[in-house]
Amino acid sequence: MRAAARALSSGPARRFRPGIPATLFTAFFLPLLLFLGSWQLDRAGQKQALFDAFAAGGPAVALDAESAGLEELRRYAPVEATGRYLAERQFLLDNMVAGGQAGYRVWTPLLVGEDRVVLVDRGWVPRDFSAEQAPDVAVDPGPRTVAGLLDRLPRPGIELDTRMAPGWPKVVQFPTLDELSEALGRTVMPGVLLLDAAEPDGYLRDWRASDFGPERHLGYAFQWFALAVTLVILYLAWSFRKSD
Repeated sequence: MRAAARALSSGPARRFRPGIPATLFTAFFLPLLLFLGSWQLDRAGQKQALFDAFAAGGPAVALDAESAGLEELRRYAPVEATGRYLAERQFLLDNMVAGGQAGYRVWTPLLVGEDRVVLVDRGWVPRDFSAEQAPDVAVDPGPRTVAGLLDRLPRPGIELDTRMAPGWPKVVQFPTLDELSEALGRTVMPGVLLLDAAEPDGYLRDWRASDFGPERHLGYAFQWFALAVTLVILYLAWSFRKSD
């Protein structure tokens, strides 16, 4: 035993002698990996807050001609509005997919005052590529009260310069609030009312805060941090070399 210990202790010593290429490589990628891991942790927190807001519930807030809409209410707040649909002035949000099938989201303005409207998302309809005409989304223009969740206008990942085609219903590509107001000739309140699934005159409504929860971001964060730890271990293993 003692002879073996003496043999090991008499082996060549190792010193920390990092090479320049390995040091530069680690100095560049280690902060990047740590940043990506921290960014995914932040995204997980944001996504959890989004799910919490969606599930918060609470009493419905009445939207009327004096309401400021999304600017004064939290996202996914339960709301209700009384008015009449502008059935002849509807929008079809293009490139919406449900169950792997392309379609539209039907946005119908609800007139709640003389010149103020709440945009109601009545749900998803499939697109018939063999038909030249838009789908029939007619709705009774009589007075009604609708309920749902208040959401933001969806925005694309990349902003595109698009214009609304003439005629109604208008097929649109992520229009802004100003573009919607200009097309209607009325003031559109910020946000969009996601029509409750129990409300009539709607289409497919599978509202959710997101397609996936914070767990995916946590998994991504773990991967980035694990890569950072692996990089440090490899750097140390490469840097501790046997003495000449």
